[in-house]
This record gives sequence, structure tokens and C-alpha cells, in this order.
Amino acid sequence: MPDAPAPTTLALESPADGVAVLRLDRPARLNAINEVLRDELLTTLADLGKDPAVRVVVLTGTGRGFCAGLDVRDFGPGMLDAKDPAIDRLRFQESMAALPQAVRAIPQPVIAAVNGPAVGAGMALCLASDVRLCGASASFGNGAILLGLSGAEMGMSYYLPRIVGLSVAAEWMLTGRMVGADEAERRGLVSELVADDQLLDRAIEVATQIAGHSPLGVQLTKRALQTNTDAPDLQAAIEIENRNQILTHATDESAAARARWSR
Repeated sequence: MPDAPAPTTLALESPADGVAVLRLDRPARLNAINEVLRDELLTTLADLGKDPAVRVVVLTGTGRGFCAGLDVRDFGPGMLDAKDPAIDRLRFQESMAALPQAVRAIPQPVIAAVNGPAVGAGMALCLASDVRLCGASASFGNGAILLGLSGAEMGMSYYLPRIVGLSVAAEWMLTGRMVGADEAERRGLVSELVADDQLLDRAIEVATQIAGHSPLGVQLTKRALQTNTDAPDLQAAIEIENRNQILTHATDESAAARARWSR
């Protein structure tokens, strides 16, 4: 079979062993998502998820923005109007909501390195990532409420309260205001705030540290964190943790790591 064509709206590189840097690459539009970018991002994430050489993915944007959300002016022929049938508009919304779900679904950890604005769909991609770092120029927001729409979309009403708490999430989503980098760090939306010119290097540094661990151990840790966020009780969470420890204990990587630590 012929190779699939290279993405036209994404840039992919591997700056370190086991680390893939995936850039949204429409800088003239602040990496706003059009039809091509949406489809290429879904395909590329699925391909990365199946690649055993990739242990960690860093998601960022080219230029001065992470992602400005949906490109309403230049989305493509798939853009719908409010007068279109409700079933068609539902399918469109589902296709957009599939993006953060794809980030969450790949087995490898995803580190969002947020440079500049992360708005709407861009913020949703951040929230679905496992680790979020941002530069001083970063800002976050969902302006849907300002357009007469629901401020809850693309998983935001699920992720955001779990990350920053219900009251903070409600205030952000109901006002539609932009949140700066300092506030994002203070509220725990990001784990680290660094200078813009150090952002990608720092994200790669964190990714390299994670990539040096056992792939199974890392991937089961990601899965346990996702599952146990909604565990019904402590015992259910511990059951998953216990099984993961039994699985990882028998791997060659675990044996080698134990040998190194016992020296």
C-alpha cells in the first residue's frame, strides 16, 4: 500500500529518543482548526498511538499561538449553518469533540506545551492532555458563552472542574473571560509556567524523563490516573493499582530498573 500523504497542517519531529513533538501548523491563523487540521490531527494521533517507538507526545503550536479554536472563517466545506438539520450539526459537534477524546485515548502520555492563546478547541486539547506546561504568553478561554452558545463543549465541563475545582471552572465557563498564564498556574491548570523561549525545551526535558521509564509502567500509570479520577471509592482505585503493579513487576524493564537501584 502507498504511504499516506504527509500532513499539511501539522509538523512532526522527534527531538529525543522516544519523544514526538506534534505541532499544530497553521501559524497564520493562530493554528485555528479547520476541516483538514481536524482530520489530520485525528489520523496522526491514532498513528502515534500505535507506534512503539513513541513513548511520549509533546503537543504544541507553531508560531505565537497554541490554538485559537475553530476556524469559523475558513473551516472548509464541512462547516454548517444554524439552519442546517440538527442531526447534521450534532455530527459536526461530535467530530470536533473527537479531538480531545483522541488525545486522551492514545496510550502514551501527552504533554501540552501551551504557547500563546489556547481558546475553545485549543483549550479542550490542553485539558485532555496528561501534563500541561505554559509559556508566559499563554492564555486560556472558551468564548462560546459570548456567542450565545453553551460554555460547555468538547469535554470541558468534565475536565475543567476536576482540574481547577467546580467554582473556578464555573466562573471561567460562565463569564467566557480569558485566563492568563499566572492565574492558570495559580489555579493548577498548568503544572509549570516558564519563559516563552524555554517552553519547548522544558516540555522536551519532561518528556525525555518520562520516556526513560518502562513504557508499560508509564502507560498503565496514565490509564490508572484516568480511571481512578472517577473511581467510586478508594478500594476500587486500589484494585486497579494492585493489578497494574502485578503486571509491571514481571517485565524485563522492571527487572533492569530494580537491578540498577540495588547497586
